[in-house]
Amino acid sequence: MIQKLLIIGLVLGVSVSMLYADEKSAQQFEGFNLQGYNGEGEKVWNVDGDTADIMGNEIKITNVDADTYGDQIMNLKAGTGVIDQVSGNMHLEKDVVITSETGTKLITDTLDWSKNEDLVTTKDGVVIVDSEKGMTITGTGMDARPGLSTAQVNEDVTAMIETESKQEGQKEADIITITCDGPMVIDRGKSKATFNKNVVAIQKDQTLKADKMEIYFNQEKGEMEKLICIGNVVVIRGENETYAQKMVYDKRTEVMTLSGRPKLILVTEGENAITASGD
Repeated sequence: MIQKLLIIGLVLGVSVSMLYADEKSAQQFEGFNLQGYNGEGEKVWNVDGDTADIMGNEIKITNVDADTYGDQIMNLKAGTGVIDQVSGNMHLEKDVVITSETGTKLITDTLDWSKNEDLVTTKDGVVIVDSEKGMTITGTGMDARPGLSTAQVNEDVTAMIETESKQEGQKEADIITITCDGPMVIDRGKSKATFNKNVVAIQKDQTLKADKMEIYFNQEKGEMEKLICIGNVVVIRGENETYAQKMVYDKRTEVMTLSGRPKLILVTEGENAITASGD
């Protein structure tokens, strides 16, 4: 009877510690389920676990499998989790994986989910895999919305992005590798990724450097369609170098536009070089 009342109290959002203020020992359950509803009575999240230990306001769960609904749909899995019944916040550890509605995955060691702020955060290393855009990102520290609609990787960012899908007979897709000190910001609503501080991009024999880089993706195909570099732009291809304050590359037309005192240094045969400058 006590166990049934406890479960009812959890589902209704009632604090177990208030129902059983005199209960000092933890209660353990198997096959645990906890659900949350909004003011209209709609289910907004569901948490399953193999076992749950309840002590005061905290619920410690093993093998967490959680889903959120509404505007931000995602699935969340972890080895262990702790839910604060009062705030609704959750702390997760061990093999934490978030999967968004579009299939984007976030992998990390620990994660904190703030219910009121609608934000998930970690200070640990992260891996984000966005198969829709052919993009894999690694870095340290992250702040994101639960459905991964927006995410910020804070430091030491490395991103590998497919510039074109793999064609028939091609062993692997063309990939550009981008590093930056961070932060890097992903905005799925705008189909945009922004890299900040000491940005370096390498693709085949070409290296691109800038203070800031913005990449825009085609919303239908998920492929990269435009690249904008801002601040101290350097383009190196072989021995040839290009300098500018801004560069815009349109992948559809394969046209590169330089502005902000652009300068080109073209190395010809021997030790001669041709330098061309503009406004």
